[in-house]
Amino acid sequence: MESKLIILRGNSGSGKTTIAKCLQNHLGHGTLLVSQDVVRRDMLKVHDRDGNLSIDLIRQIAEYGKGKCEFVIVEGILNKSRYGEMLKDLIKFYNQEAYTYYFDLTFEETVIRHNSRAKKMEFGENSLRAWWNSNDYLEVQGETLFTNDMSQNDVLKQILNQLQK
Repeated sequence: MESKLIILRGNSGSGKTTIAKCLQNHLGHGTLLVSQDVVRRDMLKVHDRDGNLSIDLIRQIAEYGKGKCEFVIVEGILNKSRYGEMLKDLIKFYNQEAYTYYFDLTFEETVIRHNSRAKKMEFGENSLRAWWNSNDYLEVQGETLFTNDMSQNDVLKQILNQLQK
């Protein structure tokens, strides 16, 4: 089986997890979703610092999916300075059969999107500002940027169209 790697990155509150879950539902059974928040916060309870344990575990889980799952989705903030090398290694591991996306939204749009979700009570604008990391592009071939003017539906359509090529 030829597996395809899908990487969804961007700032907190930009819509990555929502899109990842929609994609997993659309792509169907056996689609592996590796969420940075689940691995880092829920499974390992580690802070997002350089060299944290989640970096290697995310890589190992994503590698496990190759050849077993048609689609492997890795999603999270996945800051380039911490996760970039691992993500680039995964792209090579998947023989370049990877689709990389970055939610390139303005801070203002991210706050609007954050305030529309259930998690809005867990943290607010001050936390979003403290975590903000603009223009954190992975700078790999084919990296696609999603902007403020794209709806959730637009983003899903674009990803699904690219996967069918």
